[in-house]
Amino acid sequence: MALDKNGIAKRIAQELQDGYYVNLGIGIPTLVANFIPEGIDVTLQSENGLLGIGPFPKEDAIEADLINAGKQTVTALSGSSFFDSALSFAMIRGEHIDLTVLGAFEISEQGDIASWKIPGKMVKGMGGAMDLVASAKNIIVATTHTDRKGKSKLLAKCNLPLTGVACVKKIVTDMAVVEVTSEGFKLLERAPGVTVDEIKAATEGKLIVEGDIPEMIL
Repeated sequence: MALDKNGIAKRIAQELQDGYYVNLGIGIPTLVANFIPEGIDVTLQSENGLLGIGPFPKEDAIEADLINAGKQTVTALSGSSFFDSALSFAMIRGEHIDLTVLGAFEISEQGDIASWKIPGKMVKGMGGAMDLVASAKNIIVATTHTDRKGKSKLLAKCNLPLTGVACVKKIVTDMAVVEVTSEGFKLLERAPGVTVDEIKAATEGKLIVEGDIPEMIL
């Protein structure tokens, strides 16, 4: 059975390491803030000028002026800092972000990512994604394995305008955990109840399968 959005976020949270500075992109990535493992101290950063984001607020604790880059209401942990976008992007461009988690429309087997524009549809702009993929030390993509029409998002080559080139290290989808290697997509884990054959059928790019593939532990 494929994972829901929370399942994808929960699996990605396992990639966090103590002391990391992390930027979470719009969509599924923002949910990672709700699943930070106990004993792991990470600091979440947002392009709009917040360092120290906490989990999403409960309904009775919403502060309308406290938002992330996706304009979602968030919480701020004790010791959080607020600053302008210039300083925020200086942190990003200065390579002070250890991990960025982004959504994507397409990912190529070379690690290219297309995440900001579908021709013919109105978009607000690139946002901070281009700076993040160029400067973060590690990029993980959080996405569904296929689009709404059932077409694979893991391709031999991206068809949409690129956000970044050869930057994605790992992909966590509703079906699998995949590492981007020089040989193609390497299957590391499969979602509970999902078979390797189902993942192969949903992956257009080259998929490398070695030995028995374990189920994700969530």
